[in-house]
Amino acid sequence: MKNIHRILVAALVCTASVASAQTVEGTRYYLPKTALQLTLLVEKTTYQPGEFAAYAQRYMKKNDVQLESSTTYRLIDTKMATFALPDTAKRYTLSLDKRYSISEVARTDNGILLAINAEGKTVEKPAKFVAAPKPKPLNPKDYMNEDILTAGSTAKMAQLIAQEIYDIRDSRNQLQRGQAEFMPKDGQQLQIMMAGLDTQERALRQVFEGVTERDTTELTLEFIPTEPVERQLLFRFSRHFGLVDADDLSGTPYYISIATESKPQQPEEPKKKDKDDIGLNVNMPVKTTATLYDGNAPIKKLDFQAPQFGTIENLSGALFGKKQTSKIILNPITGGLESIKEVAIEK
Repeated sequence: MKNIHRILVAALVCTASVASAQTVEGTRYYLPKTALQLTLLVEKTTYQPGEFAAYAQRYMKKNDVQLESSTTYRLIDTKMATFALPDTAKRYTLSLDKRYSISEVARTDNGILLAINAEGKTVEKPAKFVAAPKPKPLNPKDYMNEDILTAGSTAKMAQLIAQEIYDIRDSRNQLQRGQAEFMPKDGQQLQIMMAGLDTQERALRQVFEGVTERDTTELTLEFIPTEPVERQLLFRFSRHFGLVDADDLSGTPYYISIATESKPQQPEEPKKKDKDDIGLNVNMPVKTTATLYDGNAPIKKLDFQAPQFGTIENLSGALFGKKQTSKIILNPITGGLESIKEVAIEK
């Protein structure tokens, strides 16, 4: 019997809690904090030595040909932009009491307040980087004659390929001088013949000079400013490994500085409870500057508004009366008041 009594009491307590929660009508929301998105454009260069690279100096008089493969990285460009994140320290409940004319509350998918009685503004995401299509790789064997392909030794094959390259260059010079045995009939045909000779030479030179391929990719980093900082280590970039961890000393250090115009906040006197306080708060952001450094040299600077260094303003529920209400739109990045418009209520 005692167990049954405990179960009944627990059930009654739960029912009372649910009923109490249902009597409080409201919409929970967050105000945002502004974060930084750093976009890095990185070029990766891969080199593969040619099949006959060892013969490049003997037959092509080239002394700078690499004999080993290599991969290197280069930071082409950096960009900084802002985006919004929910500030968990600024979580509120907007009262939807029937005394106030609030018919619409616009929020983002992650709960950031955008507008009241109006459609919120959306932020367009930056267009993603799309690399240019790479040309189809050339196969040197497609441009080798029978004598080359059937040569009895590697050295002989390399010699014949070099001779073929010199013959191609001689043919090009004769065409340019108008001394070729079979001259083209017009300029367009000449261009086609010259392009064909250039392609053939480029393909055959690969066996000595090797192949270099370049791929460009876009990487993104996020940084959330929480306090002013001076040259805080953000990431490192290595010529041999690309983007590396901040504690990897193989990379060159990149730093970030955050400066703000906010003043030290003085403790406020406690305010009397406003009878029209419906839990509607907006951010009062302040101007902030982010500077990115490559070592000691500044390379990027961005001025933006950061609400996490500012204050919060409470808006009265009196803005949403029975005869006249308001349309309020907040900045989707900062949560600051962007516009407020009084609207007469039609009966």
